[in-house]
Amino acid sequence: MKEYLDLARYVMENGVRKPNRTGVDTLSCFAYFYRIDLSEGYPLLTTKKMYFDSMLHELLWYLTGEEHIRNLKKHTKIWDAWADDQGRLETAYGRFWRRFPVPAKGLPGERWSEQWVRTDPETGERVFDQIGYIIDSLKDIRKNPEDRRLRRLIVSAWHPANAAESKLPPCHYTFAFHVLGDRLNCHLTQRSADIALGVPFNIACYSLLTTLLARETGYIPGEFAHTLIDAHIYMDHVEGLKEQLTRKPRPRPKLEIADKALADLTFEDVRLTGYDPHPLIRFPVAV
Repeated sequence: MKEYLDLARYVMENGVRKPNRTGVDTLSCFAYFYRIDLSEGYPLLTTKKMYFDSMLHELLWYLTGEEHIRNLKKHTKIWDAWADDQGRLETAYGRFWRRFPVPAKGLPGERWSEQWVRTDPETGERVFDQIGYIIDSLKDIRKNPEDRRLRRLIVSAWHPANAAESKLPPCHYTFAFHVLGDRLNCHLTQRSADIALGVPFNIACYSLLTTLLARETGYIPGEFAHTLIDAHIYMDHVEGLKEQLTRKPRPRPKLEIADKALADLTFEDVRLTGYDPHPLIRFPVAV
């Protein structure tokens, strides 16, 4: 995919070397932006083999709202290094997507919607379902294009008090949806972007999420746009990316998704077809 290769090439050529918490230096650039047209096919990288199944399990786990990895670890070990002995994460994306804490009582003059608020059966706290809010808002916008939520379709995985203490606060921390005609677009903002390992999965994950929400609410997938605040390449990823940059992208694969509501969708309901990638390139994970 040209957009991804352009990103990797730009950081390779313009990145400034700097240290970070992992002990492995990076080549880093500030504030890179690109966009991908989802009508041209599903943007799963073809210049190296991607583990689509792991990404799909991870996205479906996010959508459950769980903050522990007991079910996810049956399929992928992607979060094992950051979980505690009980399998709980200090920062779990789905926990905030589906169960964002809401004050029991706010300051004078503050207003809190009750429509998407419920009492969490596990913690007893009031929580807000951001994905539910997005789905219902998009359905209402289909009926009334002047709905006041038109430019308020925001999901946040960033809770400041949690992020201040977490071992790994959210990297892809907020995303916004945008309706243009019958097309549903998504913009992801990412504070920290590992170009070799993380970004290809971020592209695949949020493009699939946009596709699923578009189907759920009567739109067609439009564009996936991505802003990377700290776009970086770990020094031990440089040689692998150089190899990847020599490879020519192949046609994008397609998605086949069962005609089910999002709440009923399972792993077996999503299939990838026509995927013909170049061989796998292994990159070490910096923890």
